[in-house]
Amino acid sequence: MFAFASLALAADVSGKWTASFETQIGTQNYTYEFKVDGQKLTGTAKSMNGETQITEGKVTGDQITFVENLNFQDMLLKITYTGKISGDEIKFSRDVAGIATEELVAKRAK
Repeated sequence: MFAFASLALAADVSGKWTASFETQIGTQNYTYEFKVDGQKLTGTAKSMNGETQITEGKVTGDQITFVENLNFQDMLLKITYTGKISGDEIKFSRDVAGIATEELVAKRAK
């Protein structure tokens, strides 16, 4: 019974995380500020395109998902993140409005 309970516990990702990765529009540098309450994830995503609120966020065990609704050149792009948490790294795949898929690794800021 305790084994099943531990699987449901959310990893502690609260705090600041950074990532730098290549995209179709060049190198992107992001700072994520995560807040976790139970399994609910909120916070912000900051890049050269501004700061957006994280929505639809969830952390279950070592899995993390959230949405960044980015206003890019007056177009609203829904960017959906799915990731796996491993210590001070999160390996993400992000779907940029069905246009592109990008892989990145975010690292906990120290």
